Order: sequence, then C-alpha cells, then structure tokens
Amino acid sequence: MRPEILNPLFAEIEALKGVGKGLAKPLGRLKIEQIVDVLFHLPTGWIDRKRVETLDMADAGRMVTAIVTPIDYKAGGPRSPLRIQAQDGQGNVISLVYFNNPGWAKKLLPLGEVRAISGRMELYGQELQIVHPDTVVKPEEIDEIPEREPVYALSEGLTNKRLGQLAEQALERAPELPEWIEPGLKSREDWPDWRMAIGRIHTNPADDKARRRLAYDEIFANQLALALVRQSARSRRGEALEPDSRLRDQLRLPYEPTGAQKRSIAEIEADVRQDKPMLRLLQGDVGSGKTLVAVNALLMAVESGAQGALLAPTEILARQHFDTISAMLSGLPVNVAVLTGRDKGKTRESTLMGLADGSIDILIGTHAIFQEAVRYRKLGLAVIDEQHRFGVAQRMMLAQKAERPPHLLVMTATPIPRTLTLTHYGEMDVSRLDEMPPGRQPIETRVLSVGRLDEVVEGLGRHIAGEGQAYWVCPLVEESELSDQAAAEERARLLQARFGEDRVGLVHGRMKGPEKDAVMERFQLGELAVLVATTVIEVGVDVPNATLMIVEGADRFGLAQLHQLRGRVGRGDARSICLLLRGDTLSETARARLKLLRETNDGFRIAEEDLRLRGAGELLGTRQSGEVGFRIAPPELVAELAPTANDDARLLIENEGGLDSARGEAARIALYLFKRDAAVPLLRSG
Repeated sequence: MRPEILNPLFAEIEALKGVGKGLAKPLGRLKIEQIVDVLFHLPTGWIDRKRVETLDMADAGRMVTAIVTPIDYKAGGPRSPLRIQAQDGQGNVISLVYFNNPGWAKKLLPLGEVRAISGRMELYGQELQIVHPDTVVKPEEIDEIPEREPVYALSEGLTNKRLGQLAEQALERAPELPEWIEPGLKSREDWPDWRMAIGRIHTNPADDKARRRLAYDEIFANQLALALVRQSARSRRGEALEPDSRLRDQLRLPYEPTGAQKRSIAEIEADVRQDKPMLRLLQGDVGSGKTLVAVNALLMAVESGAQGALLAPTEILARQHFDTISAMLSGLPVNVAVLTGRDKGKTRESTLMGLADGSIDILIGTHAIFQEAVRYRKLGLAVIDEQHRFGVAQRMMLAQKAERPPHLLVMTATPIPRTLTLTHYGEMDVSRLDEMPPGRQPIETRVLSVGRLDEVVEGLGRHIAGEGQAYWVCPLVEESELSDQAAAEERARLLQARFGEDRVGLVHGRMKGPEKDAVMERFQLGELAVLVATTVIEVGVDVPNATLMIVEGADRFGLAQLHQLRGRVGRGDARSICLLLRGDTLSETARARLKLLRETNDGFRIAEEDLRLRGAGELLGTRQSGEVGFRIAPPELVAELAPTANDDARLLIENEGGLDSARGEAARIALYLFKRDAAVPLLRSG
C-alpha cells in the first residue's frame, strides 16, 4: 500500500487549479496524469533574461527585461503590424511589434505610461525591436519577471508559462520526505534534500547538484526494486539439477565452441547445481552462438530428469528455434516439441499430454507455453529469448509454472554497456559472449550518398538475378509511425514496379502479427527476393540466403540499431554486404556513427561508443525491449551513477535490514514515488 505521505502527489492532475478536461488532454500526451508527473517533467533547458537600464545594440539577440515608456503608435495597412515606439530612461527608442489584435496591444501599452517589458531584442535595419514581448507588466511588478526561466518539453495546447504554473502548484503539495540516500554519499556529493532538489531544479534548471540528486534517486529506486526481486527469487528454494554430460557429450558440432561459450556454459552449470534458482542473463552479439549455450543449458535439465522450455517472442522465431535445435539434437534420445498460438486441436492436445506425462523433454514456443492449461511434469529450466517485451514482472511469473521455481536463463542479442546492464538486469548474474565462432565472415559495410540511389537499385537487381535475397530498411520519419509506414509502402511500390509484385514483400509495425509472420515466412522460404521493412526486422529473423542489407536514411538511426539491422545478414557462409545510404548533409555525430560502423563489427564496442556519442537513445532497442526507462535520469548519468546506486541498494538489503530498517522505510517511499513499487509485494510472496 502506498505510504500516506505520498497521497498529495498521486492525486489526479485535474486536482490542480485550472486543469480541466481540455488541458488534461495535452498533458496526457506528455504522460502527465498525476501531480507527481508534473514534478518529474523536469525542465529541458532555460532562458536567461538580462535586466537592462539602457537599451543597447550590443544586447541584440538576447532576452532582455527593461522599463520603457510608449511614445507613439505606427500602424501600416490592414495586413501590416502595429509598431509601438517606446523609449528607456535615456531616450533610446525601441519598436514593440504586434502582428495581430492592435486594440489589445494599445490597451497593454498605453502612451505615456511606464511599463516593464521582456522579450528577445533584435536589430531590424538600424532599429531595435522586440516582436510580441513575452511579458508586459507595471514597473513595480518587474521582480515577477524571472531572470532565469525554465523551458519545458511541450505538446500542442500547452505553453511554457502554463506548465511552469502547474509545477509551482505541484511543488506546494510536495512533502518533506525522509532521507533514503546513504548519509556518507549524500555528504560527499553535497546533495540537497529531495524536496529542496525538486524545487531548485524547477526554478533553476542549471542546478547540477539538484539534477544529479534527482537522477540518483530514480536510479537508486530502480536498483532497489531489482535487488528486492533478486532477494525474493534467491530466498525461495528451487531444485538443484544434477547434469552428467551424457547428452551434451553426444552433440556433433561443426566447430569447437569459443572460450566465451565454454565459460558461459560452465557458469550456468555451476548455477543449476545449486538449490537457489538460477537468474542469469546471457548477452551475446549477433552470431556469437547464444543458441548453442541455450541448448547446453536445456540439456542439463534433461540429463537431470527434468524438462526444459524455451520462450521466443514470435511464432516465426519459435519455429525457427525449433528447426535449429531439432537439427542440433538429431540422433539424441531427446524429444523436442513446439507450441504456439497456431497449434490447435489434436496437435495441441498431444503436446499438452506429452508435457504433463514427461515424454516431451524440451518445449519451444511463444507465450502459449506458459498459459494456464500448460502443465509440466517437472520444469527444471526455462530459457527466455529476450528479443521482445519481457520485463522483471514477467520473468517472475515463471515461478508459478512449477512446484519449485525453475532455473532461468534470459538471452539478449542487444550488446549493452556494463553500467547499463546493471539498471536493466540488476537482479541477474551476467554471462557475456564476447567472441565470435570461427569461420563467421565479417560483414562488409559501405556508406553511400542517397544521390547514388539509382546505382543501388541497379546493384540490387544484379544481386537478386544471382538468386540472392536482400533487406531494404526504410528511414525513420520523425513525425509519426504512420510516416515510417508510408515511406516503406512507397519504397515497396517502386521496387515492385521494377522487380515484380511477387518478388518484393513489405512488413511494418502496424501490420497484425499473423499478417507480418506470413510475409516473413515467404521471405524465409525464398519466395520473396526483397523484404522492404521498417525497423521491425531488426531482431530475430534468420535467413542465411539474405546477404545484402540496404538501410535508407542511415544517418537517422542510432548506432546500436544500425548494428542490429546489419546483423540480419552474414548468417550463412556467403560474403555479406551492408549498404548504409546517408543524406547529403551530416551532423558530426552521424558522421562519427557511420565511420565506426565501417570500422568494426564488435557490438559491445559499438554500444559503449553509442552511449558516449549520444546517450542511450536506441541503445537498448526500446522498440524491442520491455525494460523500464528513466524519466529523470539521462543516459550519461545512468551510466555514471548506476554502479554506486547498485552497491547502495545491495548494502541496504543485505547489511542494513532491508525495508524494515529506518533508512529502509524511507527507501520504501522512494520505490512508490518513482513507481517501482511492483517489487514490494515480492518480499511477502516468497
């Protein structure tokens, strides 16, 4: 139950003065639905206003506040603006320009009456002017014009001034909260108390100590939630497995496993031999051999007389895993089955019976494998392909599918810098596949100007004439997802006109799952030569014959996302090429990104560089990851502060009595304040 002290902040936004249904709508677009959301909608920047006694051309281009007296109105024709001539105490003249409602402007600035004005002063020829002053008040009210004004992210129907007023109201409701930060850390960093920090940041967005304090609070709440999940999972008794290698020794592999694969397999085996359920994350770049490690883990369960399950994000990927794993286990006395939403009737019934009586050793499927009707005789280990929205809460639900919680291995193909791994998978131990299996050819990456589009289309024609297949990824268009879809539809139409409708397929994010899967399957079977897509194909699809990737508008994508797209090719023995089509004008950041992609195929290096260049952005693949994001903490502070927050959260849980201690009570408030309270009930459920 939420602590009572926070109730004023969790009232609906309409509780603030002046917020009705009309204003609630644009606020909702900014995800501002409760009063706490206003507090945490921090300013993105600020405007400095210089208070001047004398109007001076040297201040042109700046925001200024001055006291002036209107001396003349100059109106042109019906479409011309009203220019109000005004002068300061020294007689320097400025034009105050209004393009509409001249009557209102004259009422605001009557001739001969002194006013305080504020706005951006510019040179118009040899004349100083302010177009539509932001503020006009009586001179005695000049102190109400702030010298530093916060600037907020807005949506249509909201003004900066209105959001600032709402923030003031929200701050009035903000209570003094007990301190959850470890005292030594707070003292070392010289951080203000929480309430002081939130007040300071809304009045002075440049306040670095306040901003760092609030970022730390959010990261700490996240790390504490993950630590509680970990504590809950580890406090429950699982079942120690006793693998004996008899099945793994029979695997016939085309290559010797890499050192990283052997190390990861050994770490997993050490975990599953304990009666505390394994919680391990397997990070591996595209092509690093995660499937082999997963198969070894599943076989450990079977060798121990238990069952294994592998959860894939989509039907097509589940069947892809089934085909791959069945081939790897060919000739072994292991019964592998697949279960997806497509399986109905007798096929489904047969699979369910096989799971219940234990005749099925390994089950591969989509979310269907954890539905109510699915009963395992003895589920010993579950592998989750993390290339989809599967967060902490869903990871914990697996405990309900067995008498004792199964061991859990989560795989991700998104290389993540070590500090960010902490914030997204902090409750898990981590294994990294940072070597590539022998024989895997690096993908050749070229960067071309979009002006060479015709040459690229010609080259695509030669590629598919030689029985090759290709992806064509369309650019991100910022306005809306629909625009991305429209760009993909137009590119598909042009390529279909050139190569034939039956040779070019299209997938985008707004297609329904089965419709998308059907197109992907046609591409996988070789019926389509070209797959035009938005970024929906950035993970998972495995088509070894597709050896050409074309990314249009590559300068608009994040580094990690481009790396994931490039990883769709190079999955067979043939040489693969990735063509990155860039715009004619490039920012320095975009230029650095594309240069790095040309230089390296190392996803971990790319992820670290992505963080350095532009923050997380698409780093964690937010379109494919269900992991929680941060509202206050920017990526660079997440990377910097997460290790400290992680250590502090573990110190509190393991050495200071957890949430039952004095600091723990305060930390519990932080969990609710930052909406990480889903972890609290886990303490009781264990």
